[in-house]
Amino acid sequence: AQEAVEETERMLNVYADFCEKALAMPVLKGRKTESDKFAGAVSTYAIEALMHDGKALQAGTSHYFGDGFAKAFDIQYTDKDNKRVYPHQTSWGVTTRLIGAVIMTHGDNNGLVLPPAVAPVQAVIIPVAQHKEGVLEKAEELRKRLADMGIRVKLDDSDNSPGWKFSEYEMKGVPVRVEIGPKDIENNQCVIVTRHNNEKSFVSLDELEKSVTDKLQEVHDGMYAKALENQNNRTYDCKTIDEIKNTLAEKGDGFIMAMWCGDEACEDSVKEQTGVGSRCIPFEQRNISDVCVCCGKPAKHMVCWGNAY
Repeated sequence: AQEAVEETERMLNVYADFCEKALAMPVLKGRKTESDKFAGAVSTYAIEALMHDGKALQAGTSHYFGDGFAKAFDIQYTDKDNKRVYPHQTSWGVTTRLIGAVIMTHGDNNGLVLPPAVAPVQAVIIPVAQHKEGVLEKAEELRKRLADMGIRVKLDDSDNSPGWKFSEYEMKGVPVRVEIGPKDIENNQCVIVTRHNNEKSFVSLDELEKSVTDKLQEVHDGMYAKALENQNNRTYDCKTIDEIKNTLAEKGDGFIMAMWCGDEACEDSVKEQTGVGSRCIPFEQRNISDVCVCCGKPAKHMVCWGNAY
């Protein structure tokens, strides 16, 4: 049983690390309430992400089943003492909803903004005035140098204008754009533009590999910081039902942190009165108040409430 519990928690941490280190998406780890857990599970753990419109998204779950399902389906094994016993089971998963999470956490009015770790193309090279002598050859040389570094790179040598290409790859969310034209070649430099903040910098061609690698890390760090800032700015502590209502009316959706007595009737009542449901009981607890936000009885947990996709 202890091993199964540990595996349930370990897998939740695997998902949380993936979201934060690969998807640049901060998540809140916690346990689901009894009414919200997986049917038949002993306990359900979840990671909750906040989209940039303030709505929550359950980004992954991990369930500890105990031996209930094993008994229901009569699943047994022979243990090290040669006794037949029921296994303690776990179940965990993330799905294609993470693709939606990336889009809704990071996207902007110009299109996708993809984290470098999962972007199909990490850097795109756009030749400027590519009809001029030497430009395409130089662009291909840069492409090969970056590809040799293991960077997923594309050279767009199509007949579309540079401006059209800029918009195209912004919309596709490519993290780094490298521009190279006749004047750049003369000056032994290129222009690098990062997608998440549209910042432009001039870089020596001698330092191309290091510069692009550094920029990819900068994009990840910048995306994570922006998403974390949004989560922090949209996390509200509330002590009463009226506070929840007023906060939602004035500031819009977000993570509402409020105390709860553990009674399912109060959980339902908060949802009925305010429109927000329980998302999870965060592992990192704070004592916002000594009493339940709904009934005023002694509180057992701080709960994260919110509207969700």
